[in-house]
Amino acid sequence: MARGIQVGDKAPDFTLPSQDGTPVRLSDRLGRRAVVLYFYPKDETSVCTAEACAFRDSFEVFADAGAEVIGVSSDSVDKHAAFAEHHKLPFTLLSDERGRVRKSYGVPSVLGVLPGRVTYVIDQTGTVRHVFNSLGKVARHVSDALDVVKELQGSHPA
Repeated sequence: MARGIQVGDKAPDFTLPSQDGTPVRLSDRLGRRAVVLYFYPKDETSVCTAEACAFRDSFEVFADAGAEVIGVSSDSVDKHAAFAEHHKLPFTLLSDERGRVRKSYGVPSVLGVLPGRVTYVIDQTGTVRHVFNSLGKVARHVSDALDVVKELQGSHPA
């Protein structure tokens, strides 16, 4: 596995399909806004659903602060579409079925089986400004990311 991406590193670029099948390239989303990129283990599990809903509930605050939220797991496009619809998720979910992007970011797994949960805040230049790695502290993934996005907004007013 690659060394985990750290604060100050350039975020590896990638293209993955979204929940509607449209290819999404990270570099196309940068430039105008920051990106909150969060990797999570699996759709419709209790903790992953709580995390997705926490990002959903803060979606407008992230948008107002100049950031786009993107979730990534190894679930299929169809599973993502159902998950997004079921929980009314207003943000993009990307399907990394082969785990290629997860590996390029160095997202760890637990006991070599369960994919990890890591959130990255990437600024408009593609530089990682924040990394939070925790399987259980779901609320901190959202609150910490939002704090960093607000700091970025203050240093780069629109």
